[in-house]
Amino acid sequence: MKFLDQAKIYVRSGDGGDGVTAFRREKYIEFGGPDGGNGGRGGDIVFEAVPNLNTLIDFRYTQHFRARKGGNGAGSDRTGAAAQNVVIKVPIGTQIFDDDKETLLADLDEAGKSITLCRGGDGGFGNANFKSSTNRAPRRSDKGWPGEERWVWLRLKLIADVGLVGLPNAGKSTFLSVVSAARPKIADYPFTTLHPQLGVVRLSMTEEFVVADIPGLIEGAHEGTGLGDRFLGHVERCAVLLHLIDGAAGDVVETWRTIRHELAAYGGGLADKPEIIALNKNDAMTPREASARKRALEKASGAPVMLISAATRQGVPELLRAIQTQVTAIRKDEEDPA
Repeated sequence: MKFLDQAKIYVRSGDGGDGVTAFRREKYIEFGGPDGGNGGRGGDIVFEAVPNLNTLIDFRYTQHFRARKGGNGAGSDRTGAAAQNVVIKVPIGTQIFDDDKETLLADLDEAGKSITLCRGGDGGFGNANFKSSTNRAPRRSDKGWPGEERWVWLRLKLIADVGLVGLPNAGKSTFLSVVSAARPKIADYPFTTLHPQLGVVRLSMTEEFVVADIPGLIEGAHEGTGLGDRFLGHVERCAVLLHLIDGAAGDVVETWRTIRHELAAYGGGLADKPEIIALNKNDAMTPREASARKRALEKASGAPVMLISAATRQGVPELLRAIQTQVTAIRKDEEDPA
């Protein structure tokens, strides 16, 4: 299934049903009086987050959603039927923006979370609603209230515990394929990964976390260079950033600074997230090169650096354990800030 993380759709709730003018006319009943019923309520437009979706591709082919009008009233004080709501199911992590793409209307970040975006119109009153001691035969009935309509933007931000960041060809997709059941495309050229990938890492029966692999960043990504930084939104919800650096590529310190600069330029709190640095492709370096580059990177970043090789799985179990420990601690703090 093709991945799509942004879509624009039109939604319109249903109009309310019309009230009617009717009078009770039965044999032997001299003064029947008004008995026109009210109209029914129009259908609402409801968005709901469901766990079995991970793309917005369906909204490329269906872009207009309209709820039905409420039923009209009838004689004998019969109220019109209320129209059914239109429930639009979206992936967990979907954000709903107004047409200006800036005003956030809803953030459906949990399974089952829903929002009524457009309310259906109320039904109009029938003439039975207007009878009084001074107006015993009203001939007034109201039309139903119109529904609401609007264009909205849907933007998906994947829910993951760990976000993989780094330059193209840093080995992110290889790492994801090794530690999870995900099968991303792997090739020896830049920007092999064109859209985010998710993988579930299970360390034991009770320990697991979700990793999000996004397309590689390059210098100037926040200005649109390469694939830009639009996919960084998928790691905004992550607890930890795993920064993979190609140790065999040369100047690892400059590589680290380039990615950190792009994270800071993007904003969204990414530069403040906890970061685990891993020097990948240890199998392609001599022991002296690996040691020197590790020390230089630790001095520049002020944080410990782990040596791994995703291709040979060297150092990968230790890295996964460190990630699990940090993710567990952060999620626990989020659940119980005290």
